[in-house]
Amino acid sequence: MTRFEDQDLSQNAFLGGKLHLWQPVKGYRAGVDPVLLAASVPATSGQSVLELGCGAGAAILCLAARVQGLELNGVELQPAYADLARRNAADNSITLEVVTADLTELPPELKQRQFDHVIANPPYYRGGAHSPAQDSGRSAALGEQTQLANWIDVATKRLAPRGYLHMIQKADRLSDILIACQGQLGSVEVLPLAARSGRQAELVILRARKGGRAAFRLHAPLILHRGDRHERDGESYTPEISAVLRDGAAMGPFYTSRR
Repeated sequence: MTRFEDQDLSQNAFLGGKLHLWQPVKGYRAGVDPVLLAASVPATSGQSVLELGCGAGAAILCLAARVQGLELNGVELQPAYADLARRNAADNSITLEVVTADLTELPPELKQRQFDHVIANPPYYRGGAHSPAQDSGRSAALGEQTQLANWIDVATKRLAPRGYLHMIQKADRLSDILIACQGQLGSVEVLPLAARSGRQAELVILRARKGGRAAFRLHAPLILHRGDRHERDGESYTPEISAVLRDGAAMGPFYTSRR
């Protein structure tokens, strides 16, 4: 698919209405994961950010809604989603440059640039490890076509010295991520995300620094929902997570441990 028609899209509010994004009615639709990723990035005005696999722009535009004055760039393989990211940026009065390309075959002009931050929400499942979605866009977003190690290799090359990579991924892929970081990125920190108290973490957010030398740090799990089980319909996010999702707040652990 090269583009979405208007009747194939819905517009959804993010960050309590601070941001409105067009998304396909059928296809990959952003949930809370890219919002949490954006909230973990300690970017400051004037810095540059590159998102690998930006989709319709949820993560990088949520970051832009919180931090003004960033230089924003995205890479997206699927033309229809790249166009959506451009449209979403324009509709929210945010300047975002999106390149349609395979991240392993970036255009020369992008290969010559380096960024203060690289962010990524790669597909969660190894190729062939999940039932393929009927929609090609959703299938590409969920199922790995480019190995996770390649994402980290490309991110490392595009980072400026002392620049940060932030990546959200399934917890069972953490070993793959840490192996890929060896010899390339340091000052590695991992923030597990658990749905409820007492539950295993299903997701992790990784932060790593180019040229970083600090010791590995594993943070205590960040709990997303109140209570130890689902008891009734309705929102049950913890106050910290609610502030991230509804108010566009930064996510605490990575801000209190800058290294």
